[in-house]
Amino acid sequence: MRLLIDAGNTRLKWQLGDRQKVLASGVGELSSPDPLSGLPVDARVRRISVSTVAAEVRREALVAHLERRFGVPAVCHWSEPERGGLRNAYQDYQRMGADRWHAMYGGWQTHRKGFAVIDAGSAVTVDYVDGTGQHLGGFILPGLQMMIRSLQSDAARILFDPEQVLETAPGASTAECVNHGLAWLSAAMIERIREDVGSFGLQDILVTGGDAERLQGLGLSAIHAPDLVLRGLAAIDSEELAI
Repeated sequence: MRLLIDAGNTRLKWQLGDRQKVLASGVGELSSPDPLSGLPVDARVRRISVSTVAAEVRREALVAHLERRFGVPAVCHWSEPERGGLRNAYQDYQRMGADRWHAMYGGWQTHRKGFAVIDAGSAVTVDYVDGTGQHLGGFILPGLQMMIRSLQSDAARILFDPEQVLETAPGASTAECVNHGLAWLSAAMIERIREDVGSFGLQDILVTGGDAERLQGLGLSAIHAPDLVLRGLAAIDSEELAI
């Protein structure tokens, strides 16, 4: 069986299966003694592919854990200049986070008339790909939790309880001003994405990441693709296996 892993800086997603179907999946914490919580104990893993943006110390610890546990190499896949007709806009393509490249490649498998990918995690990334497979570039913005932490730590006199509200009207208290303000910023971003998609002639918007449904609640008309990074990683792994 094949084990696919999408690892951020603190959490990871995993999928266990073969080239035809997913047999099991789950999430885990990189700092946990068992980051693959829920993985069947009798899983006979024969191949491991990893997409990660984790700091190098954490990446090395994860790879060492996987190789000890399963006795097979854990292969990390990184951003590339081109694959399967998808072309990276970055000249220094190695500076792009692997998750962004793999999410775009996952989208490219089934949305070849042009698409946007929004990954709403700790940071929010937005990438545009046209119908020829050309990556048009993108944006990186602070995510919801990052903005909340910034206000809590860098603005000591702004006292509020964070709430995931979808209200964008002006607030009538400090808590409302902050929480509505965060929603207001997200709504403004959504409007800009909508304008860009129309301007570039793209057909679909794909959204992934922990805050995907929040963005949809704020008006983002998009296809929710929670395993988009793993979808792209799976496609790359299968292509590498066929070489």
